[in-house]
Amino acid sequence: MKIGVFDSGIGGLSVVKSLLEHKLFEEIIYFGDTARVPYGIKDKNTIIRYAIEAVEFFKNFELDLIIVACNTVSAYALNEMRESASCPVYGVVEAGALAASNALKDTNKNILIIGTNATINSQAYEHKLRSLGFKNLQAKATGLFVPLVEEEIYEGEILEATLKHYFHMLKDPDAVILGCTHFPLLHNALQNYFSKETLLIHSGDAIVEYLEKEFDFTHNYEKTALKFFASENPEALKKVASKWLKN
Repeated sequence: MKIGVFDSGIGGLSVVKSLLEHKLFEEIIYFGDTARVPYGIKDKNTIIRYAIEAVEFFKNFELDLIIVACNTVSAYALNEMRESASCPVYGVVEAGALAASNALKDTNKNILIIGTNATINSQAYEHKLRSLGFKNLQAKATGLFVPLVEEEIYEGEILEATLKHYFHMLKDPDAVILGCTHFPLLHNALQNYFSKETLLIHSGDAIVEYLEKEFDFTHNYEKTALKFFASENPEALKKVASKWLKN
């Protein structure tokens, strides 16, 4: 299978890493809208317009499906992308909610959702989780994590202070949905901050779990062909990819 992965910038590379680890696809075309990142502070109509433009870009390739790695786009523009696309389009929000449901089983568990302002304001995760029976939900916008990741600050005093700033009033949740593709790079810091029993749900792993239930994958690709495209400075995207996909 040949697929497209769309993200507002570089964060979706964490989803690509999960896809590569599971060897599901023969070729991955990655497009990051680096010229207009971040999406998490933009209004709904702008996000939808950018997302539809991404679909038009992917029409240059004969794709079997498109994965929307960006949580913000998944929350606001998935239906519009599906209407415009000539192949199936899957987003990480539904996949993340289902992954939480599958892992926790008990709908009385406490779930914390973290993400950009736009993702949290959409309440997309809460709507899906409530439809699955979960009631004890809390959501928090944690946008400062994005520049920290892009500055490669994965530990230390600045990150510790940011964690405390956001979470010092919270009791340890049973699960945290990492509702931004940058956040898996803070996995160790988040796990250390919360209880070791707290489950962290990663968009990349969630979408893999979702797709494995949707499709009957009968072939493992030891070598996946990767092509990277960006709306601005594609060489910088490739440089980040060479780091993130090796770690």
